[in-house]
Amino acid sequence: MQYRKLGRSGMYVSAIAYGNWTTHGEQIDQDAATSCVRTALDLGITTFDTADAYAGTRAESALGEALEGVRRESVEIFTKVYFPTGEGKNDRGLSRKHIIESVNGSLRRLRTDHVDLYQAHRYDYETPLEVTMQAFADIVRAGKAHYIGVSEWTVEEIRTGAALAKDLGIPLVSNQPQYNLLWRVIESEVVPVSEELGLSQIVWSPLAQGVLSGKYAPGAPAPAASRFTTDGGELKTDQNYLQPDVLERVQDLRPLADEAGLSMAAFAIAWVLQNQNVAAAIVGASRPEQLKDNVTAAGVVLDPALLTKADEVLGDLVERDPAKVESFLQRP
Repeated sequence: MQYRKLGRSGMYVSAIAYGNWTTHGEQIDQDAATSCVRTALDLGITTFDTADAYAGTRAESALGEALEGVRRESVEIFTKVYFPTGEGKNDRGLSRKHIIESVNGSLRRLRTDHVDLYQAHRYDYETPLEVTMQAFADIVRAGKAHYIGVSEWTVEEIRTGAALAKDLGIPLVSNQPQYNLLWRVIESEVVPVSEELGLSQIVWSPLAQGVLSGKYAPGAPAPAASRFTTDGGELKTDQNYLQPDVLERVQDLRPLADEAGLSMAAFAIAWVLQNQNVAAAIVGASRPEQLKDNVTAAGVVLDPALLTKADEVLGDLVERDPAKVESFLQRP
């Protein structure tokens, strides 16, 4: 495993982070979740990412149980706040009320007295940013979180939030965006500003929801038990990444992965980690063997010629427009 510093925090994280967005509390049972987490630890993964809203708070509970008995100082636990965790009008957003109540709930479910990174899951356009940042500062000073970060904020929001956080003495250290071979919208603006301000990227969906693993072959039956399989066993082609032209072009990456001596999934993750502003790539797993393959990407240096060939293969399918970040924002 390779370990990288998270922004200017001084804290190291594993280059491969284990995330449980779609794999804990919904798709697999606790025994399977615990098995995956223990395998992750055995493979050198020390960074675990979750959120209070995942699986209606059950994902945090599953991760807390899976990490029971693990030396707390040996792992980095990340969680997030913003999305609804209940039916009440205050059970969402980045108000002081919701942030303080949410961090306490997260700590109970995770069975810990602190998290290493507490992240604003989205930007809240209905709450003054000063209110949000003050609440985060109080959480850090209370010892309930070591550092703070954001997820899917625009470059302007990151810059403004970083300035406020700095004034409060609790600098932002990270951003958590989507980033992969097909989705590169952070490269032109978010990454340069993050480097300037001392933030790292902790990226989600490095496999483009599994498409870059090559398991969704054009014209082939959908993989059994895939979350993109219809009740009739067909592939849900309404998903952005599951269009026939995308699936066909992705298969053309296989010779490049073979040349690198990696599976297609590991090649895609290694590609993400070539970006030096990326501290960690988040992967999920419902089976331990998936993690064993994913971690082979850590520390790999891809030949620049392979990177160029990958660009040529994917061509106009690559999304680079920074305005596309807006698609993940929750505006009122």
